[in-house]
Amino acid sequence: MRGYFGIGAERISKAMNLGAILRTGHAFGASFAFTVNAHHRAREVHLSDTAKSTTHLPLYEWDNLEQLQLPKGCVVVGVELDEEAVDLPSFRHPLNAAYLLGPEKGDLSVEARSVCTHLVKIPTKFCVNVSVAAALVMYDRILSLGGHGPRPVSSNYQGPGSSEPISAPADWASPRKR
Repeated sequence: MRGYFGIGAERISKAMNLGAILRTGHAFGASFAFTVNAHHRAREVHLSDTAKSTTHLPLYEWDNLEQLQLPKGCVVVGVELDEEAVDLPSFRHPLNAAYLLGPEKGDLSVEARSVCTHLVKIPTKFCVNVSVAAALVMYDRILSLGGHGPRPVSSNYQGPGSSEPISAPADWASPRKR
């Protein structure tokens, strides 16, 4: 996959959520992670990051948005359940991006929204946990930019290199006798 991305949260307050974001970011190949104005409890991430992700993934901790320093050409993509945001499945991810999520029990601040080039939303009925939202955004990025081939037309597909579909048992479509 070309390009790079970072994953971060504004005003995050729980170390467990930050730890999950770090582990998931490391697993999905994030280039860096960051926080903006994190609560002091969230900064105790060493208690929740069992994979020791910060030894493999730089974590930048900024006290405010004025301190936010991103690489040249990196755009900020805000993630927020907002009517004006683009649905994530319809969003074309920038090659170089920093995804900024809002806090638990809150929204991105007006200041945070002002630094975002794009605003996307996960099409759910209500907000999901911040670490779950981060995982969904990174997974969508990998699917759309990661060079994966198209999904098969049939659910009976066996995988790469196979041209034979999986055969269903003859009685699969008929009701089972009990």
